[in-house]
Amino acid sequence: MTSKPYYTMEDVDIEGKRVLVRLDVNSPLDPETGKFLDDSRVRLHLDTLRRLRGSRVTLLAHQSRPGKSDFTTLEEHAKVISDLLGRDVKYVDDLFGSHAKDEIRNLESGEFILLENTRLYGEEVGMKEGPCDIYKKTHIIKKLHPLFDYFINDAFATAHRAQPTVTGFCAVMPSAAGVLMDLEVSALSKVLEFKDKPRLAVLGGIKADDSLAICKNMLENNLADKVLTVGGVGQMFMMARGVNIGKPSTEVLMKEVENYVEHLGRAASLLSKYPDRILIPVDVAINDNNKRVPMKVTDLPSDKPIYDIGLETIAHFTKEISSARSVVLNGPAGVFELEEFTDGTEAILRAMAESEAFTVVGGGHTNAAAYNMGLTDRLDHVSSGGGACLSFLSGKPMPALQALIESKKRFPDPFSHPASS
Repeated sequence: MTSKPYYTMEDVDIEGKRVLVRLDVNSPLDPETGKFLDDSRVRLHLDTLRRLRGSRVTLLAHQSRPGKSDFTTLEEHAKVISDLLGRDVKYVDDLFGSHAKDEIRNLESGEFILLENTRLYGEEVGMKEGPCDIYKKTHIIKKLHPLFDYFINDAFATAHRAQPTVTGFCAVMPSAAGVLMDLEVSALSKVLEFKDKPRLAVLGGIKADDSLAICKNMLENNLADKVLTVGGVGQMFMMARGVNIGKPSTEVLMKEVENYVEHLGRAASLLSKYPDRILIPVDVAINDNNKRVPMKVTDLPSDKPIYDIGLETIAHFTKEISSARSVVLNGPAGVFELEEFTDGTEAILRAMAESEAFTVVGGGHTNAAAYNMGLTDRLDHVSSGGGACLSFLSGKPMPALQALIESKKRFPDPFSHPASS
């Protein structure tokens, strides 16, 4: 049995057993046809699903949330999972009613079904977050859990959420982390436990509030020696240092960052406390009618928006990365979707790929850039969960992970759990 604080799939006897698996296959869909535009979320779970080929498998998942244009059933998801897994996965248009329960009971070894979108049901989206004991009283948990031997959570991208299908089953049955969940926790834990110096965090993107939490956690707990700031995060720190970045860029930050004034104060406080450990850009690239125009930070403000870091900053930051022992990147350096403004993001990712450091990339946009550049195989870990990765690295609670840990304590001998009828 593994020495981890939670069970993994190696710790439970899944052969021939009834296994309930929570996935995160929330994917971009064509608004007209409902067809998948990207199946990468499904592919991430294939190792877990292949290990269940001798089990009676029921899958739980969600797609979007109420009110969104891509909020729909999981019928198309079942087809995509079937195609990628190479075996039939039957879609069941029910979650915990008599139809779903009959389909679960009728499963034979090696068969898979996918139940309905969990977020079509009010309990999944309407309850306030709390400990997993609260959720075990929901209809979803009470109706489904007696039908299964084990619960496996492989949905790392939702691990920072407390919802019935994410945490509730852990309170009532032996539960284990799937392959993807365990891989994510192991890789991100290594970032926080890494001792060899220098250790770098490169924080970018527009989610400056989340990145400030990571910055604070890693510097206060001496988990990073330096934090390199780019993108909207870099602009926030530039402003905190007294730089007037110009009206267009300021307005973007004010729009995108909730409680903008409060977070600007937090950035100023971090700069005051760690003046030599937080690096901010010294030059930027301005978008002038979709043309890249270099500008020194000392020449700001600009009446055009900042879209990337400049060449001098790129040279400095890539040199820092080349000599690092560990590097974690969250968020792009600029608006890399536009060809004129890819330089910063591409240079940082390429420097990470060419370095000898332990490298981790987290966040949807950064992951997309790494995939587009064909660098994912040269990075040690590319996280599947943007928000979950941010929460983990910033030291925030991870309800799904905590629920798995508590389940191991509740069920010290998972092999003794009686088989479901």
